[in-house]
Amino acid sequence: MSDIDRVIERLRGIGLTDQRAKETSKNAKVVANVDRTLVAAGIAENEGCSKTVGALLYHLATTGPKDLLANPDHLSIVAHAITDGRLLTNDQVTAAAQYVAEQSAGADISEEAMNRASGVGIKVTKEEIANAIEKLIDERRQVLLEERYRKVGPLLSTVRSDEHIRWAPVPEVKTELDRQILALLGPKDERDTGKVKVKKAKEPKVTKEAKEPAAPVNIFTEGELAKLHKPGGNPQIKPSLMEEHLKATGGKVVTRFPPEPNGFLHIGHAKAINVNFGYAKTHDGICYLRYDDTNPEAEEEAYFTSILEAVRWLGFTPFRVTYSSDYFPQLYDMAVQLIRRGKAYVCHCTGEDISQQRGGESRRGPRYACPHRDRPVEENEREFGRMRTGDYKENEAILRMRQDIEDGNPQMWDLVAYRVLRTPHHRTGDTWCIYPTYDFTHCLVDSLENISHSLCTTEFILSRQSYYWLCDALEVYKPVQFEYGRLNVSSTILSKRKLAQLVREGLVDGWDDPRIYTLPAVRRRGVPPEAVNAFVREVGVTTSVSTIDVGRLDQHVRAALNDTAPRLMAVMEPLSLRITNLPEGHAQEIHVPNHPGKPEMGSHVLPFTRDLLVDRSDYRDEDAPGYYRFAPGKTVGLLHLPHPVTVTGVERDEGGRVIRLLATYETEVTKRPKAFVQWVSDGVDGVDVVRASEVRIYGPLFHHSNPNDRTEVPGGFLSDVRTDSLTRIQGAVLERGFLPLLTQWAKGDKGPEELRVQLVRIGYFCLDRDTKEGSVVMNRIVSLKEDAGKK
Repeated sequence: MSDIDRVIERLRGIGLTDQRAKETSKNAKVVANVDRTLVAAGIAENEGCSKTVGALLYHLATTGPKDLLANPDHLSIVAHAITDGRLLTNDQVTAAAQYVAEQSAGADISEEAMNRASGVGIKVTKEEIANAIEKLIDERRQVLLEERYRKVGPLLSTVRSDEHIRWAPVPEVKTELDRQILALLGPKDERDTGKVKVKKAKEPKVTKEAKEPAAPVNIFTEGELAKLHKPGGNPQIKPSLMEEHLKATGGKVVTRFPPEPNGFLHIGHAKAINVNFGYAKTHDGICYLRYDDTNPEAEEEAYFTSILEAVRWLGFTPFRVTYSSDYFPQLYDMAVQLIRRGKAYVCHCTGEDISQQRGGESRRGPRYACPHRDRPVEENEREFGRMRTGDYKENEAILRMRQDIEDGNPQMWDLVAYRVLRTPHHRTGDTWCIYPTYDFTHCLVDSLENISHSLCTTEFILSRQSYYWLCDALEVYKPVQFEYGRLNVSSTILSKRKLAQLVREGLVDGWDDPRIYTLPAVRRRGVPPEAVNAFVREVGVTTSVSTIDVGRLDQHVRAALNDTAPRLMAVMEPLSLRITNLPEGHAQEIHVPNHPGKPEMGSHVLPFTRDLLVDRSDYRDEDAPGYYRFAPGKTVGLLHLPHPVTVTGVERDEGGRVIRLLATYETEVTKRPKAFVQWVSDGVDGVDVVRASEVRIYGPLFHHSNPNDRTEVPGGFLSDVRTDSLTRIQGAVLERGFLPLLTQWAKGDKGPEELRVQLVRIGYFCLDRDTKEGSVVMNRIVSLKEDAGKK
């Protein structure tokens, strides 16, 4: 084994990941400090230690004061305080190291004094953490209500400056702080993100091809997801529950993607799909697609179909497709069990009554119990049976969980478990007239499906407490809930309600209009699924909600298509060009590669004829400095041809509009022209070209990067819709190399969006679903990168 391999193995032995160990091994200074620290801790070269102890020793080695690390005796004191379990957090290690380093080199160290300086033995209870945070929030309540999340950032360091709270584990403090802030302010919305300037992705100066974005890290083995527990690591109220869980799963990771089928998925859901399916796949586990179909009033078959198609389109295969409604009988039985355990009751209060019980609209008033809360168990079970048999109308009775109305978390204020709904269910018909709520269903179905990691976005962080409470109340297997930040994209909206308004008011052409970012729309536009996956993985998984500039998605689209899209020529607004020094009927075969950098993609043949079509935008009547395309007397190159042409004259119609350029083919010119333009042959009988019925060029749907921002858009997002977001071009012509692609597609079973090409100098395009026999309709997927000085 080489020296470097021994170092890596040594680092692995203290719990570093393979990648972290390899990176650390490259830094000789850090390796030397780690080695000194492990020797000081009494850990031999062929020994290891627990991951927790290893992490603390690594922290000491990489952050400890230089004087301490250079003094073996003093270093040993701190290192042994870690290995014997006195120092339990990074903060304690830092404090102990600082105290010891401040003592003179030859001084005897008082371990008792070091223990005091580093908080050894101090136990900070969750109640103390909660009280300290509540006190701080009360002091700053008015500012927080006015400024919201803009003033939340410093709170963590402020509360941890307390001499007692500073020794509490940071994750516990942060979790409680997040919980209380969410209870006060609710999840982030446009008030919090509206004034944030979205930083646009920096793009390189021009290139002819799209430059591939930097490769993202593996979000499943690094960062937040890498910290998740292994199967079996989540504590249970009874040890036997974990034994049964591991027996059922074989110790595998089990996740689920649980969409509510009340709308079409959007780009933000692509992150959730990647997180759930990707995490399971990385760890050789399984992932369910589970429809959360507990609200028959909002569900439609089209949503179910579209969701499954979107998951498969992104490249994922569910282990099994399930429905919350599959478990309606078990959920009903669990509700009865909850009643019998004295932890649920039937309530007849109105919505207004319940609001007042929870402190009123502000939730700051006094909270008090529902008058039905203490009714006998037998009466509750009888009343719930009456709900089941249809004795109550809607809103006359609900089943509520008997939680803790004094808790600071609103998710513990006696949530509704069942309600009466007289709407038939798409799968169970009229079998049920009561339906479980999300708060009751979600954790219990996670339990029934033996989910090991319940991954969700941060708006559910308050729900974690009620999730665990319900599992423990019924003494069933309890998965672990982990929350990560939701993904938002600039220059669009993702709210289902607001998207529905756009559709209803005819401002977009349905839920798959390529100007919006539902997954059906993104797919119809021609965006490759691998580009979507790369985009959401590059964004990463953190606990913060992120708004990412849409340009970063475009970068990934270009990178994917740059490798896969054949190159073809086309002209959007054809202008005739006649080469006057070629004979009529001239037809020369030009062999053109389908991709200049990939010979394996083959080639096709183009006819070079006397009459060509070029793009009208490539001609001007007057030349100008820095302009290199067609103008009278100007010599310009034609792509793939060995010689350029020079414009010698123009023909105009009666209105003075140019209808034809006259040019000569400069066979004697050897100087390379400064510009090359695309062209399509026009003028020989039997020469096949493709005339597109329509080419659609999509631009931003909104004027502002955040159309939800009421400061910048006081009239609301509907007033921010652009009228020029779609350009329709009729009469575009594509070269004959497009024909075999079109024929092959027509004979196959792929979607139109899978026929993707680069039209050189114009952009990447695909077929639209409106394409029919004899009528080609194309969408621009994304433009090519433009030279900053081109215009």
